[in-house]
Amino acid sequence: MDNNPLFSIMNPKSVSAYLFSSIRTEFIAPECIRNELNEYKEECLFKSKLSEHEFEIRQEDVEESIEFFKESKYDALLGVAIKNLPDPKDSPYLALALLTNSAIWSNDLHLKVQSLAIVLTTKDLVKMFLRGEL
Repeated sequence: MDNNPLFSIMNPKSVSAYLFSSIRTEFIAPECIRNELNEYKEECLFKSKLSEHEFEIRQEDVEESIEFFKESKYDALLGVAIKNLPDPKDSPYLALALLTNSAIWSNDLHLKVQSLAIVLTTKDLVKMFLRGEL
């Protein structure tokens, strides 16, 4: 999972939040995503229309459902990830996907330029969910 779906999940009324609570899978993310969430907290608060207290409770609930990986777990794969992506800032997501043989939930289409890991958008996940594949 990259940062965009995580930010959307923070709004409990979003499609992403519904998927997050309905899909029967394990969610993983690089530890650094927590810093990004804190960096964009004000924007998430505005979009979700949650109070700061509600947001903090939501954040705690969401983070309990995600396994976070420290960079040291996937750092050996960062070079491969950087070589295969147009934006090196996305390399932790690809490196972690390679380490765990996982798909990446992202709405950033530039992540799809690589062929090392499957990238699923929210729209892809909705279609799969409606077909009973998740």
